[in-house]
Amino acid sequence: MDDFSRKEISIAPMMKWTDRHCRFFHRQFSKKILLYTEMIPANAIIFGNSEKLLKFNFEQHPVAVQLGGSDPSVLAKASKICGDYGYDEINLNVGCPSPKVKKGRFGACLMAEPKLVKECIDKMINEVNVPVSVKCRIGIDEMDEILGLDYFIDTILESKISKIIIHARKAYLDGLNPKQNRDVPPLNYKRVKLLKNRLKGKVKIIVNGGIDNIHKSRKLLGWADGIMVGREAYKSPLFINSLNNILLKSEKDLSILRIDIINKIIKYINDSYRNDVNFKMHHITRHMLGLYYGVPGGKVFRNKLNQIASTHKNPKEILYLVEEMEEYIKQRNSMVA
Repeated sequence: MDDFSRKEISIAPMMKWTDRHCRFFHRQFSKKILLYTEMIPANAIIFGNSEKLLKFNFEQHPVAVQLGGSDPSVLAKASKICGDYGYDEINLNVGCPSPKVKKGRFGACLMAEPKLVKECIDKMINEVNVPVSVKCRIGIDEMDEILGLDYFIDTILESKISKIIIHARKAYLDGLNPKQNRDVPPLNYKRVKLLKNRLKGKVKIIVNGGIDNIHKSRKLLGWADGIMVGREAYKSPLFINSLNNILLKSEKDLSILRIDIINKIIKYINDSYRNDVNFKMHHITRHMLGLYYGVPGGKVFRNKLNQIASTHKNPKEILYLVEEMEEYIKQRNSMVA
């Protein structure tokens, strides 16, 4: 069996998904996998409520913050604030294809301005004592996937960047919306592998995009320094446990794992009620709907979980629901056997 213990596996930053409640839930499936915040505009950190945007539980480590922006000075100030909050890594978003993000002059459109990106990275690195990384695409619009990407990467490598996360498909900033940009441009893992081989270990290369099963994960980890998984981990959080098994070469009984996680979530909910007057149970339960993804009875679980959250019942009702689900699965398996 391949030894991937030194490889990096992370959960991608996803807007409106990977908030601090989501990250606490995901952390329960792995102590090692790196988690990311949603993308946060640097301006919002400096001029907005940084406490609300950046606060996180100590248990979430290792955790990285992803910033959006294109002003080197603003990004530097925001990075300093993030560093003071204790994040393990600062990441610059150079991959989001959203028109709103493009209008703000950050995200994937910055791939057309590699020298500016390098300047941003240099300023950020000067302000923090933790690694600074970049997440980008293999190209945008009519950019050549070979020459264009090589020039972009070689330019930003003049800085002391720690790693580059590459979403292995182009972003089309005109004509495709963000959802289409996740599916329509074809994945090109070979282009990322070509870059990895050319750089000969000068920087860590993490591959991202379309990683939705363990076979593909293992194949990519065979040559990349790591993988970043997105929607599949959110849709089916037990996939995070499967990825964790790759790193640690160990497995847990899923029934015990789920019940253990729910007991921790109940404590988290009760603590949140005491410490946050604005907390609502659905702030975390909405991230838990995939706990029984692909399992018979999963739809019933989702409906009942939503009902518990919407009617503000005792959090222990979630435990009773999970115990009910586990008993149902046990009985169903015994009948099949």
